[in-house]
Amino acid sequence: MANIFSILVVDDEPNNFDVLEAFLSDRTYHLYYAASGKNAISCLEKFQPDLILLDVMMPEMDGIEVCKRIKAIPQWKVVPIIMVTALSAKSDLADCLNAGADDFISKPINSLELRARVNSMLRIKRQYDDIQTLSVIQENTINILESTLNELRGNLASRLSHEINTPLNGIIGTIDLLKEDLENMDITEIREMLGWADESAHRLENLTKKFLIYLELEISTIRQQTFESTNTKFSASAIETLIKSYTKNSGRVEDIIFSLEDADIVLSYRYLLTVLHELIDNALKFSSLGTMIKISSKVVGEMLNLSIQDLGRGMTEEQIARIGAFIQFERKSYEQQGIGLGLRIVKKIVELAGGNFSITSIYQQETTINISLPIAQS
Repeated sequence: MANIFSILVVDDEPNNFDVLEAFLSDRTYHLYYAASGKNAISCLEKFQPDLILLDVMMPEMDGIEVCKRIKAIPQWKVVPIIMVTALSAKSDLADCLNAGADDFISKPINSLELRARVNSMLRIKRQYDDIQTLSVIQENTINILESTLNELRGNLASRLSHEINTPLNGIIGTIDLLKEDLENMDITEIREMLGWADESAHRLENLTKKFLIYLELEISTIRQQTFESTNTKFSASAIETLIKSYTKNSGRVEDIIFSLEDADIVLSYRYLLTVLHELIDNALKFSSLGTMIKISSKVVGEMLNLSIQDLGRGMTEEQIARIGAFIQFERKSYEQQGIGLGLRIVKKIVELAGGNFSITSIYQQETTINISLPIAQS
């Protein structure tokens, strides 16, 4: 089901609201109307807007002053404001941005441009809301995982915030650059900059998904909920194709060696993809281009044994014993993305599925991660 967004239109001319309502006639929007700046500020709590369309030229209190006042209220500071203006001078537009406006649209309004700008601002707002949700989940997680409370606090503060802020700053910085100099850019420059923003957005999305899977698994364990354990075909050819596709952008396809055996396993396809993604990502991250990564599977009795070996940094026995949520090793020596959740997620999925997880490693030489998963009984 699509999200329903609340949009507050502030304009002293009711006819203008009718026009905007016609342009944005979509079930994903709920439009509300305020006839003055004072009225708009007083009804923020009532309407809970996700976006504000604010006319600049209004009597008593103009749009720029309304914008300043809304942005001065902490609760509403993050709500995007699009200024609707007949002004075209750069100084006037600069006044809008200096007042805290996030974007502006010129009159007469073009319906396609309006929808594009509204959708863009709502995407940013949604990303901010997701981050706020992550923050709330983070606090709840700390309460749930009392046994690891002290370590969790320190690592979340130092790593999770960094991993969120880095792509978020990339998105915001790109948007700021486009706002400042869009008129002077050619299409190649614009596409390149949008590519940066897109890459940052995907990185933020992947982090969010990983964190939510981790919470799902931990809460399932604590509450002893039924684990998602539908049967899945472990197809050697399909898995090989999937992994080659995933490693294509890394330039490591030629480094991968396969020795896979088919099997029907007791694990959902979603969790199987998560396990493979995390293990391959781990092997790629901690080994060098041109070194072998071997992926093997073999049915032994009632279990499918899967192993992934890389000739990379390796791990000490102490590091293997300390693998857990938000734990990363030698981060100061090696630049690396991530928050140390991958192996923890894999270990938890395997154990909840009734399998086994182990690591054998020689420090600075190689690492092999071994997992076993139950075979589906016919």
